[in-house]
Amino acid sequence: MNPKRVRALARAGKLPAVRVGRRWLFARERLEGLLGVEPKAPPLTIAGLSARNHLRGRIRSLQVEGLMAEVTLDVGGQALVAIITRASVERLGLAVGDQVQAVIKSTEVMVAK
Repeated sequence: MNPKRVRALARAGKLPAVRVGRRWLFARERLEGLLGVEPKAPPLTIAGLSARNHLRGRIRSLQVEGLMAEVTLDVGGQALVAIITRASVERLGLAVGDQVQAVIKSTEVMVAK
């Protein structure tokens, strides 16, 4: 979207903006919404965890069987699968489409080429 179109939307009252002198100030979230860009989530810090690898994703599928559940996340277009307890699914209220974080704590990570 070009700057002239954005200013026209502001003048028409379709995009909240503040004019300061010759400049327009817009709320980033509203512009991202108009452009179809998913807003960036603020960094999430989970107190008390030593795991350093946090990956944001959206639940693509959730299969609960017995005491365990397989949760497949979409993380940047890649599938990440985690096996967790049914109790954790219920406690966290997980559902397909939810945005979550995979917190990875591993004693071994292999890299192949």
